[in-house]
Parts: sequence; C-alpha cells; structure tokens
Amino acid sequence: MNFKIDVEMTPEELRKVLGLPDVAAFQQEMMDKIQENMAAGAEGYDPLTLFQPYMTNSLGSMDALQK
Repeated sequence: MNFKIDVEMTPEELRKVLGLPDVAAFQQEMMDKIQENMAAGAEGYDPLTLFQPYMTNSLGSMDALQK
C-alpha cells in the first residue's frame, strides 16, 4: 500500500512546522558585519581571502560551495 501526500508551503511555514528557528535576522547581521569589515579593509576580509577555501582545484571544494 502506498500513500502520496503533496503539501504546499513556504520555507518559513516549513521551519515553523519542524520547530526550526528563524535565522534570517542572524544571517543579515552577519552579512552586515562582513560588509563593514570589507569596507574598512580589515585583515582577512578581502574577497580573495574569503572565497579562497572554495576556489581550490579539488572537487570537494566545489561541493562545499554548492552546499
């Protein structure tokens, strides 16, 4: 016996149903801090340094970038 159930919901609704926290404010705060540090020229916050772990020649790094 097979059952198929289709549910339409937004990602926000799914997070609420599963009891997951809403991290949108945290993500925005982190992006704002990164942008501030990049604008100030802080050590380690240049685009090349930030993306260097994802730009190596291995296939694992491309998987990490996609995730």
